[in-house]
Amino acid sequence: MTIPETQAEVVAFLRKILGNTPLLKETHISIVLIGQDTVFKVKKAVRLSFLDFSELSARKHFIFREFELNRQAAPGLYRDVVAVVRKQDGSLALGGTGEAVEWVLRMARVPDGDFLDQIAARGALSAELLDALADAVADYHERLPPVSGINHFAAMRRIAEGNVVSARDAGLPEAGIRLWEERIRTHLQRRQDYLLARAEAGRIRRCHGDLHLGNLCLWQGRIVPFDALEFDEALATIDVGYDLAFLLMDLEHRLGRAAANRVLNRYLARTGDWSLVGGLPVFLSIRAMVRAHVQAKQGLEADASAYLAAALDYLAPPRAVVLAIGGLPGVGKSSLARIIAPELGPAPGAVILRSDEIRKRLHGALPEQPLPPSAYQPAADAAVAEELIRGVSIVAGEGHAAIADATFLNLSLRKRLAEQAKSHGWPWLGVWLTAPLPVLESRIRGRQRDASDADIAVLHRAYASDPGPGDWTVISAEEKETAVASLRSALQGAGLL
Repeated sequence: MTIPETQAEVVAFLRKILGNTPLLKETHISIVLIGQDTVFKVKKAVRLSFLDFSELSARKHFIFREFELNRQAAPGLYRDVVAVVRKQDGSLALGGTGEAVEWVLRMARVPDGDFLDQIAARGALSAELLDALADAVADYHERLPPVSGINHFAAMRRIAEGNVVSARDAGLPEAGIRLWEERIRTHLQRRQDYLLARAEAGRIRRCHGDLHLGNLCLWQGRIVPFDALEFDEALATIDVGYDLAFLLMDLEHRLGRAAANRVLNRYLARTGDWSLVGGLPVFLSIRAMVRAHVQAKQGLEADASAYLAAALDYLAPPRAVVLAIGGLPGVGKSSLARIIAPELGPAPGAVILRSDEIRKRLHGALPEQPLPPSAYQPAADAAVAEELIRGVSIVAGEGHAAIADATFLNLSLRKRLAEQAKSHGWPWLGVWLTAPLPVLESRIRGRQRDASDADIAVLHRAYASDPGPGDWTVISAEEKETAVASLRSALQGAGLL
């Protein structure tokens, strides 16, 4: 990549301001100069098939648009937009009077190593950071107002068709392109009603548009998205699920399905947007195809092939299944569910509908935020049960895998869940975990950052009224490794795995 000749003087001027030989990074549309504590970003004076920054007026418009889109999500990171002006003596100045010859976005410098793709590369994207990442994206999406008047089906079809053109332009194998084109068209047609319903439900918003790990960072102690797509409103006015899918696909490719599954489940626990999973095969596939032709364009053939294969695989998802995991507090239901979820159903694995997290969301609390005793009265318990049943119905009904995680001391709830699965023909298994009381007590005492508010007193009350497994499959959870192996065996025997 090269700096346009008409902008060389401006770039040299900005480098001089930053001093100490600032780091220069380029993309096909931007020039970024990184100083000690300040970053300058300039739009390249280029005309491409999908944008035209050749005129100064356009560069001014889109640099301000970028500033407006990002400053609320990352306050302090985006400082201002300032003109580079030509003074009367012919020299350049940053701001002040004179003819504007360029417009510059001024940003703070993110500390080295604090971009999430860098954190992932060094193996430091911990479970806590994955939860914080999901929280950041959920909060970002929930603040966005719904956009009406969008034909979501037609929009996704246009995006898919554009990717076919880009894939051919990048030189991806024709046979793979044709197969993907056929499959994506079929899936979009099948999902037309779903896509239109998502729009009616207010899930179309002016999103980030380019939400992958490289566009998220740690800033002032929290994860923030930055560099939202500014040059094409249509490409960014999308389903929140399609926005999230880029991140999920990126996580799966870089770190594996377990990381993507954790982020998906935390996001859904925060938002309750259960129907989002119905679009994931299409959303993930298109995002993978985007990466495939971008990598091919850069000459990275192995990566391009891997992304193309993933784009095709996402469009051949396994069938919906339902797993219920019950047992007394502290028995390890949620730990076991989290381990097995990435292995069940379509990418990136099963949705875990945890009663403790549902209760917190219904009360407007974060998963780890303790609730008062009033949140555990019979009426509240009934509301949690109804949402659990509703969530399983939506998730499995959209063709995804669902794991219901609750104590299931209520036998009628067990019966309702089993009848729901059987009536829809979803492969189903109920599992009852057991462990000695001292083990349960020890686990509860050792809990940290957990959605469950159950203490020793709650455990003892539950132990006294334990209805037992009934007709559910019993698995000893005293040793985690043995429990995981037993669960996998039970799932295989029931045809769920």
